[in-house]
Amino acid sequence: MTASTGTGRPDATVAVQPNPTGALQRTEQHSPENRKRPIVTHEQRGHARMARSTKAQWTDQSIVARRGVGWAKQPVLHNLTEAMQGKFHYTIGPYSDPVLTVSPGDRIRIETRDAFEGAIRTERDKPTKRLRMPFVNPQNGPIMIDGAEPGDALAVHIESMLPRGENPCGTCCMIPYFGALTGTTLTATLNPPLPELTRKIHVDEKHVRWSTRVTLPYNPHIGTLSTSPEIDSINSLTPDSHGGNMDLPDMGPGSITYLPVRTAGARLFIGDAHACQGDGEVCGTAVEYPSTTTIRVDVIKGWTLEWPRLEREDFIMTIGSARPLEDATRIAYRELVLWMEAEYGFDRWDAYMMLSQCGRVRLGNFVDPKYTVGAGILKTYLA
Repeated sequence: MTASTGTGRPDATVAVQPNPTGALQRTEQHSPENRKRPIVTHEQRGHARMARSTKAQWTDQSIVARRGVGWAKQPVLHNLTEAMQGKFHYTIGPYSDPVLTVSPGDRIRIETRDAFEGAIRTERDKPTKRLRMPFVNPQNGPIMIDGAEPGDALAVHIESMLPRGENPCGTCCMIPYFGALTGTTLTATLNPPLPELTRKIHVDEKHVRWSTRVTLPYNPHIGTLSTSPEIDSINSLTPDSHGGNMDLPDMGPGSITYLPVRTAGARLFIGDAHACQGDGEVCGTAVEYPSTTTIRVDVIKGWTLEWPRLEREDFIMTIGSARPLEDATRIAYRELVLWMEAEYGFDRWDAYMMLSQCGRVRLGNFVDPKYTVGAGILKTYLA
């Protein structure tokens, strides 16, 4: 495989001999020729599949393909490793130093840490002993995108997500006073906290081995994706109109998220990879894991968004975050009605009534400081 030298030139690549663990690749004997061929790593296979699958697919007809300023160009690959990131961030805002600057249309391969920044290593580790709230949910970034200005939209196409690190690399915890079915600081009760439990989970490119009884499919997504607010610095656990910790399972490989740009360069933050997650993230944590996530970014000039939007091959979605949960749903559905009216030729009230029949709701989280809901409609109804 090859990796970018960081010069920003498309041809600036160097050969990489070791695998991601630093060990040299093994070779196999093949008879009768007695040839030697390098073993291909899981990461190399995953990125090769990603490259093949993105040559000709639905994204060629996506919103960003039609309106993005850099989508038609050959993307330059940038690497953002843990070492290059250095300091991870627990707030999302305009005051942190950028770690990378890219052009619209470029591709970025990012090493994310898990939501606990690797502090939970065994099932004997208790979150209250190993974690210091609110220093969880570490974010890569900020990544600056040349030419992005307030009033534009930033498109983030998640191309692939691969596990990294030694297994069991997945972690799920029950944390006192955190989760949907317990008292919290915002939902105060006199009840004692639920038990404090930790589970370590084997994760590979196909499966999440929850237990000896149950194996779940590997269905990854990014839990936290955001641009910077204009003036506020918001903790990385809280979603809002800038994006943030939405925990929306649709925001995985094959999705394009559109985020409002409110500061020069957009200042993209990304982290909190989930190997799988149910609707609502009910106990408070998904299968949190460190990932190698590859994204492609672009800028849509003059497309001013109030709240994040998402596009997949067969549907579009608008995303709202608030408390109570019904207000998050109202935001999401309102934004979808306005989108259908502005860009798909629907009368406002026709769209409102039609969504009562065919609208689809996705519950991201109802455990964070604000809850997240996505409201969607199939593209077949928009033609």
